[in-house]
Amino acid sequence: MEKNQYTTIDEYISVCPNEIQDELKTLRKVIKEAAPDAKEKISWQMPTFALHGNLVHFAAHKNHIGFYPGAEGIEAFKEELAGYKNSKGAVQFPNGKPLPYDIISKIVKYRVEENRKAAESKQKKKI
Repeated sequence: MEKNQYTTIDEYISVCPNEIQDELKTLRKVIKEAAPDAKEKISWQMPTFALHGNLVHFAAHKNHIGFYPGAEGIEAFKEELAGYKNSKGAVQFPNGKPLPYDIISKIVKYRVEENRKAAESKQKKKI
């Protein structure tokens, strides 16, 4: 991957190796379907979806696609992610293997609810 200053997800995907561009496009589509109200942006030079704050990020790496739903997203789905290398807030999906779009969709929906609840709680505290 080239080190550029990206301004859009389309731009980010366009500089990725051809063999993973379709995976990234499908990943983006799955995230959009799971969080239709989320806004796309680039944050930390990664494709990011935000709704009441950041929901998830993803990034192409040499040997994997990184998916970053935060620590809560990883913890809530740790059993389903057990077959993948993961850390506190990230999971690695190896290149050349199908992405688990069903799990990704569940994680994104979970993150949407988590962010909505946090936003509602913050709003109630202001009143």
